[in-house]
Amino acid sequence: MRKLPNDTAGDLLTDVATDSAADKADGPIRRCILSGERAERGELIRLAIGPEGQVAPDVRARAPGRGAWIGVTRPELEDAIARGRMKAALARAFKTGPIVVPDDLPGMIEEALTRALLDRLGLEARSGTLLTGSDRIGEAARRGKVWMLLHSSDSSPDGNAKLDQAWRVGSDAEGSGQRGIVLPVDRTRLSVALGRDNAVHVALTDQRAAARIDQFLGRLLHFKGEGAVPGPGKAV
Repeated sequence: MRKLPNDTAGDLLTDVATDSAADKADGPIRRCILSGERAERGELIRLAIGPEGQVAPDVRARAPGRGAWIGVTRPELEDAIARGRMKAALARAFKTGPIVVPDDLPGMIEEALTRALLDRLGLEARSGTLLTGSDRIGEAARRGKVWMLLHSSDSSPDGNAKLDQAWRVGSDAEGSGQRGIVLPVDRTRLSVALGRDNAVHVALTDQRAAARIDQFLGRLLHFKGEGAVPGPGKAV
């Protein structure tokens, strides 16, 4: 996440998403209630609170009412929950009654981020902006038609390497180390999301579609503590 100028220690834990005029004036930038760092909404995770004070992930930022934002990794969140820092930060953010932080909140967030990514991939599949099948992907990659290459978690290293090499050739990036990204989902779950049989590899053939997937995948991998995702078509 990027730091914005004029950030002061006194307001690190006060940013809450509301529909107030001040919130609208602040634009799409939000502040993590744990780290104090600021970033665009799409890079953070929104948390909502239920009528009984229970906290739940709202990764699509659609739940009504107040919300709080976090941008930390899962290990950092787990540590904050264990130390009581998360509950205290939420209490300051929501300023309501008792706050209930589920023990499995980190797992709930990771699953919600994974579902959001798979749903987005499903939409791209229905709109015709992605390919599956090693032969089709390899041909498109060698012709320079692939913007992003993805592999399921249970794909074979040899199969990945062959498609990665085809992508480098078509991207005029031989020797760069450019390679596809291994997704944190297996072929079974990926196939269900795409509505296709045995989807082991996925190629995004549209630049804007690749950018959309890059955002969803980047947020998931950051939360898992696996670092940033290279942008579509960029070497790693």
